[in-house]
Amino acid sequence: MVGDGLDTTTTTAARVLKAGVDSQLTLERLPFLGMLKTYNVDNQVPDSGSAATALFSGVKTVSNAVGLDSTADLEDCSTMEGEARAHSILDDFMEAGRSTGIVTTAHLTDATPAALYAHNNRYWQNDADLPEDADGCEDIASQFMEYAGGVQVVLAGGREDFLPEDTADPEYPDMNGKRTDGRNIIREWVRSHRNDNAEYVWNLPDFREIDTEETDYLLGLFEPGDMRYETDRGGDGALEPTLSTMTRKALEILQKNDEGYFLMVEGGQIDDAHHEGTAAKALYDTVAFDHAVEAVLEMVDLRDTLVIVTSDHAQALSFTGYGARQDSILGPSTDNDGEFASDENELPFTKLQYSIGPGGILEAKSLAENGTRRNLTEEEGGPDFVYSAGVPKSSSNHAGQDVPVYAVGPMAFMFHRTHEQNYVAHVARMAACLGEYEGNCNRSPRGKKSRKQQ
Repeated sequence: MVGDGLDTTTTTAARVLKAGVDSQLTLERLPFLGMLKTYNVDNQVPDSGSAATALFSGVKTVSNAVGLDSTADLEDCSTMEGEARAHSILDDFMEAGRSTGIVTTAHLTDATPAALYAHNNRYWQNDADLPEDADGCEDIASQFMEYAGGVQVVLAGGREDFLPEDTADPEYPDMNGKRTDGRNIIREWVRSHRNDNAEYVWNLPDFREIDTEETDYLLGLFEPGDMRYETDRGGDGALEPTLSTMTRKALEILQKNDEGYFLMVEGGQIDDAHHEGTAAKALYDTVAFDHAVEAVLEMVDLRDTLVIVTSDHAQALSFTGYGARQDSILGPSTDNDGEFASDENELPFTKLQYSIGPGGILEAKSLAENGTRRNLTEEEGGPDFVYSAGVPKSSSNHAGQDVPVYAVGPMAFMFHRTHEQNYVAHVARMAACLGEYEGNCNRSPRGKKSRKQQ
């Protein structure tokens, strides 16, 4: 399970939002904890593609690569073949005849899910994204059909990458797909599974009607782009399932396979909210991700299922200001008498701030027009409020601090100190007796001949 951009600051702030400073998120209750170093081959601070490739394949790579090692040239498709292709945990499970699933609130072609099945430049999500001179190159949506069409459960956003540009979106008739090659990959998926008890859905009512006992393959794409933030769900006429609801449905299908399964669940909008400087949205999506963790723990047997919860990278959020314990985490900092804490210019400030991001643009504008930064009052802190930032930039940057990894189940004890990020994939393979660890497992906790774990 991956919280995109879910670092320790975001975790702490979401804990305070959910239940107070002395509470715990569900993910924080997992008994084993380590830290992951997220740098990649060429940068101190990673992008999501290289970080996800490390998590899922056990290989550190260059920025913007998904499912490729560092020998690939991301502008030359001929270098993205053969030994440059990284083998993911998803590949291992599929080859072993075990069930697989992907659940995310982001585009299905976004960097984190794409690192499970694609071998590509993370920005080539559909064929319209390919450079003019990219002869013979495949886009990520095409590679989904080629390499991951056999994944049993796929629930995400991103319909636009799978529909042709002359086809209207079923939910938003004034919006069309983005593909210029005329392919309707959703239709291709349906046809490829016409004999497999398969269903495709794009809205919550149809999703609710899915009978998991009678469904072996499920594709759900619930938005043209990313799925909505938790705070914005009320404005969606067709409605979308929550991350925890999608997770439960996926597990109901995958757990029918006695040989075992792999499921990746991503809270993909945490990071997007941070990039926008809207910390409240990031925290509410973190709480939604925590609900998905709770759903997993309720449904799996921890005697033979390894659950790993982590992040791909950190973000530029800080939590400061000596706020009173009863303060809302989202608003300005106050003392125990309810008075605003203030800076050297007697202006209130919020407890949550960014080191870099769009809030810096607003502060610079206020400084130019008024001679001071914005005067933040108790009215600030709503879902769309853009928090202050020290450096003005249209999008916040990722951050380079280590991120936590929580675990429970077989081999969870392997997470116990500061590890390289690509270590995670090796622990997962060891727990599942796959890849280089195939044949290492003789008996399971239940006395079976081999362990078959998530």
